[in-house]
Amino acid sequence: MSSSEPHLRLASAADAVAIAEIYAPIVESTAISFEVAVPTVDEMRMRIEKTLATYPWLVADGDGAVLGYAYAGRWRERAAYRWSVEVTAYVAETSRGQGVGGALYRALFRILEAQGFHRAFAGITLPNDPSVALHESVGFTVVGVFRDAGHKFASWHDVGWYERPIGADGAVPHEPIPLPELAASVVTAALQA
Repeated sequence: MSSSEPHLRLASAADAVAIAEIYAPIVESTAISFEVAVPTVDEMRMRIEKTLATYPWLVADGDGAVLGYAYAGRWRERAAYRWSVEVTAYVAETSRGQGVGGALYRALFRILEAQGFHRAFAGITLPNDPSVALHESVGFTVVGVFRDAGHKFASWHDVGWYERPIGADGAVPHEPIPLPELAASVVTAALQA
C-alpha cells in the first residue's frame, strides 16, 4: 500500500457516526439511495453489527477521518443464492475521484473470495456516471436496467444492475465462511494487499 492510499480496515460500531455523516446527504439530496429517511446513528450501528456477523464492512481512513466505506450483504433469500452477494460503496464527497472506492472494493472482493463467495451484484441508480465508472473499473459488467424501479423526489428512476465474478468460474463451492470465522491473518492480508 502506498502512502497516498487510504488505510483500510474492518468497520466497527464506533464508525456509525462517520458512516452516517457520509450517507446522510446521499439520502437527503440524491436518488442514488432509494432510502427516503436518513438512518439514525443507532440504526447505522445496528446495520454494521448485523452485517459483520457474516459479511465484511470496510472503511477507508485518511487524515484522521473516515473517507468512505463498502460492504457486502445477502443477495437473495433462497439457499442456492448463498454464494452471491450484493455490494455497496459510498465515498465522502471530498474524497471522491481519489481511488478510495476502488481500494475499498478490491479489498472487499479479496475477503469475499476468501470466504468462498462466487459473484457480486451492484445496483446503480441511473444516470450516475461516476458510480458506473467505479464499478466498471473494478470488473463489473452491466447485466441490465430495471426501468422506473424506484420513485423519489417526484420522479421515477431506473436502476442498472451490474455483476462481477469473485471466485474462479466453475469452481465447486464450499460453504461460505462467516466473517468472524475467517482467519484474522486472511483479513489482514486482504486489507494490505
